[in-house]
Amino acid sequence: MNKENDKVREIDVWRIIKVIWHRLWAVILVAILGGVIAFTYATYSIKPKYQTSTLMYVNNNAISMNSSKGFTVSASSLSAAQGLVDTYVVILNTRKTLTAVLEKSGLDDKYSYGQLKSMIYAEAVNGTEIFQVTVTSTDPEEAALIANTIAAVLPEKIADIMDGSLVRVVDYAVVNNWKVSPNTTRYATIGMIIGAVACAALLVLIDFFDDIIRGEEDVKQVLDVPILAAIPNLLDANNRTYGYGSKPSSSGTNKTETPAGQQKGGARK
Repeated sequence: MNKENDKVREIDVWRIIKVIWHRLWAVILVAILGGVIAFTYATYSIKPKYQTSTLMYVNNNAISMNSSKGFTVSASSLSAAQGLVDTYVVILNTRKTLTAVLEKSGLDDKYSYGQLKSMIYAEAVNGTEIFQVTVTSTDPEEAALIANTIAAVLPEKIADIMDGSLVRVVDYAVVNNWKVSPNTTRYATIGMIIGAVACAALLVLIDFFDDIIRGEEDVKQVLDVPILAAIPNLLDANNRTYGYGSKPSSSGTNKTETPAGQQKGGARK
C-alpha cells in the first residue's frame, strides 16, 4: 500500500488557537449577532408565561385537640399526613377532578383535560403536610382563576373518595404579573455561545481544508519535503512588482529603452 495514502493530516492545537486569535473580531461579532437574534426571538416570538400558587393543608383525624392534653401530634400522625399528600396529588390529576375544574372556571371550551394537566404542578412543601398547587398560564389572571378553582373543587373530590380526610386552604392564589418564562437573558447568552462556537468552528474548518501553499512552513507541513532554496521577495518598497532582469525606474515603474535610430510608430527608412 502506498505510504502517501496512509498519511493523516495532523491537527495542530497551537495553529487552531492562532487561527481563532487572528479572526477574534469575527468571533466576537458573530457572538453578538447570535445574542441579538436569540434575544429578539425570545422577546417577540415566545409568549410569556406566568405562575401562581395556592397552599393546602392535609387534615388528618389523628391530629386533634384534646381539652385535657392540649394539642397532640405523634410522629405516626405526621407521617400519615405527609403520605396523604401524594395521594391527594394523584386525585388532583384525575380526569374527573380536572374536568370539574374546567367546568367551574368556565374554561372547558378553551382547554382540554390534557392541556390543563400540563399546566398544573403539585408537590409537598419541604416534606410537611402542606402541599402547593402551582398553575402556569400565558394569562396571569387565568392562572389565578384556575388555582383558586382547584382550591374550591379539590376538597370536595377528596371528601367523596376518602372518608375522614379533609383538605383545608391555607392560602389562595393571587394574580402574579411577573413572567417566569422565557428568560431573555438566558436565551441571549445561549445565542452568543452558539454564535461564537459556530464561527470558531467555521474558521478552523476553512483553515484545515485550505491547501494553498503560502510559505516555507506550508511546504513542510503539506508536502513534507526538505526545502533546498527559496525565491526572494521581488517587490519594491511600494509593493509593485518588476520582473527578473528588468530594472525599476526612479519613478517606480518599468521602463523599456528604445534602440538607437528607432522611433515610435515604425523604423526609420
